[in-house]
Amino acid sequence: MTVVTDAAPHAAIFGLDPLWLSTVILIVSYAVLLSEKVNRTVVALLGAAVAIVTGIVTQDQAFAGIDFNTIALLTGMMIIVAITRVSGVFEFVAIWSAKKVKADPVGILISLAVVTAVFSAFLDNLTTVLLIVPVALLIVEKLDVSPYPFLFSQILAANVGGTATLIGDPPNILIGSATGLSFMQFLYELGPVVLVIMFFMVFIFKALWGKDLVASEERRASVMRFNEAQCITDKVLLVKSLSVLVLVIAGFIIGEHYHIRPGTTAMLGAALLLLITFMGRNGEQQAEQLHEAFIEVEWGALFFFMGLFVIVTGVEHAGLLEILGAMMMEATGGDPARTAIATLWLSAIVSAAVDNIPFVATMIPLVESMEATMGGAEQLEPVWWSLALGACLGGNGSLIGAAANVMVSGIGERAGAPISFAQFLKLGLPFMLFTVLIANVYLYVRHFM
Repeated sequence: MTVVTDAAPHAAIFGLDPLWLSTVILIVSYAVLLSEKVNRTVVALLGAAVAIVTGIVTQDQAFAGIDFNTIALLTGMMIIVAITRVSGVFEFVAIWSAKKVKADPVGILISLAVVTAVFSAFLDNLTTVLLIVPVALLIVEKLDVSPYPFLFSQILAANVGGTATLIGDPPNILIGSATGLSFMQFLYELGPVVLVIMFFMVFIFKALWGKDLVASEERRASVMRFNEAQCITDKVLLVKSLSVLVLVIAGFIIGEHYHIRPGTTAMLGAALLLLITFMGRNGEQQAEQLHEAFIEVEWGALFFFMGLFVIVTGVEHAGLLEILGAMMMEATGGDPARTAIATLWLSAIVSAAVDNIPFVATMIPLVESMEATMGGAEQLEPVWWSLALGACLGGNGSLIGAAANVMVSGIGERAGAPISFAQFLKLGLPFMLFTVLIANVYLYVRHFM
């Protein structure tokens, strides 16, 4: 979150108090988002426009509050993944994984969950489920087993895996962009606890569904007949895409030493991949390919982020976040351990109730306001890790807790396997509470013992 230092207008429209007006805009926006009656991008853009029109912030202040590093990082990675997916590499990995476990349904469930967790860490969890879940459903159909364990496991694994890195989950992207915490810092701090959670996750999945997922030898043989090599439709594109993806991840790691932001690295990677795939093609073919890549970019999500940044900038200017930060410091007595643990559980619980993206966007400037009271940026760092862990793991608490959940639910519904809110809650909430408890122990041992 970009901190805007310009002074806010003295009063909002009709002389209304900017503090109360910005708070109302924030609460109403959250309430409509929670209702899911109106598209979330429309809600965010409307709330942002109202914040500007009513004088809470000027247009210049609103634009300055948009974190374009986050926008660039998301856009660049979306373009890279959109081009890479054409090669068929993701379908190849999914089928290859299924065949490695001899088409055993439980083995496939676990192997695809691990694949999803790993891909979620280095691409992003929303993109990963879009790529893996349709292949998983195809395999499920061949095996003639229930699709629900596969849908549930994909959601849970995507949110767990996305927790591990800077680019794995949108909340981490927001936190990293606001704080300057690097790709390697995220991996070093959050990677170990994610590995521990994944270890338990495998046993939980096996205990939950191991006895029910059984397929006949004939059905398993039909999966073993899949030829994963046929999934690779363009070997040249595969080599180009994976080469650029490796360079981009290396750029995330190396760039921090040269003050190159992740957004720049991702956009450079996207531009480079477009350039090398354009080689040997005429202008019309290049324009068509560019159009196809840009169609795959989630523009609605990007504009949702921008609107959200402006809404949060409004309450930041009005002073609401300073007030809330002071209240939290008073509640925890300014103790670093209590503040970090309180942030972890608050983030997890709230992220289960509402989309974790707007919550984290609101929390970032609130946490920033605690820096002086906590004794500086170094003392505040565990709180950032608490926010990341709580928001990402908390996304498993309900069906609306994260964008990946909603996406998998939509894919399942189109495939004739709808997931109800209550159905997911029975499994997701206990799993979320267990993983957050592991994170709690990890944070305390790592930073406060």
